[in-house]
Amino acid sequence: MFEEKRSILEPAGALALAGAEAYCKYYGLKGENVVAITSGANMNFDRLRLVTELADVGRQREAVLATFMPEVSGSFKKYAEMVGPMNITEFKYRYNSDKERALLLCSVGLHTKLELDEMAERMKSADLQTINLTDNDLVKDHLRHLMGGRTNVHDELLCRFTFPEKPGALMNFLDAFSPRWNISLFHYRAQGDTGANVLVGIQVPQHEVHEFQGRAENLGYEYAVESLNEAFQLIMH
Repeated sequence: MFEEKRSILEPAGALALAGAEAYCKYYGLKGENVVAITSGANMNFDRLRLVTELADVGRQREAVLATFMPEVSGSFKKYAEMVGPMNITEFKYRYNSDKERALLLCSVGLHTKLELDEMAERMKSADLQTINLTDNDLVKDHLRHLMGGRTNVHDELLCRFTFPEKPGALMNFLDAFSPRWNISLFHYRAQGDTGANVLVGIQVPQHEVHEFQGRAENLGYEYAVESLNEAFQLIMH
């Protein structure tokens, strides 16, 4: 309703519309006038934030996947290659210093079930165990926001990059830095704008910082180092 009419419905109104859609689909109705009471008073911005998070998943336009990835340099790049032509809309990963594997969460724009199945086969062939969590309400409501946690990563440089919202932006980034340096944190969410803020942790020894800065400048993405940010020090260390 929001995408087509720019109107906001409360949950009861959305349910009425979903019921009308299901009714027409079940009985094969086309070209008929169908009325649904689409109320909208019981809606605020906090609830709207939740709606925007769940809408694409509910309409099966987005799939939520969890993958076990080896904690070795180059794994992130290998994972992105296996995603292939699928559009990544969300990515959450945090380096796990205590284990050989890390659990990462990824959302992809889903066009057909066949495309998702083909992606799962590519992951399997690369020994990247992937679990489809699209229908898991706990993940959609809570766990997707809680990936990672406190850890002390050696030589970690925390940066904010502005990624252009266009195909190939992620691979351009990975080509610039991986596997030269290990990526220890990555948090991205599509924002529907010309650029998306991406939080990245990269393990760069002090004597290689100048080289890193040179590659970052050549990449052409806007970036800022956030390692001394008070919030990062408080939450992540």
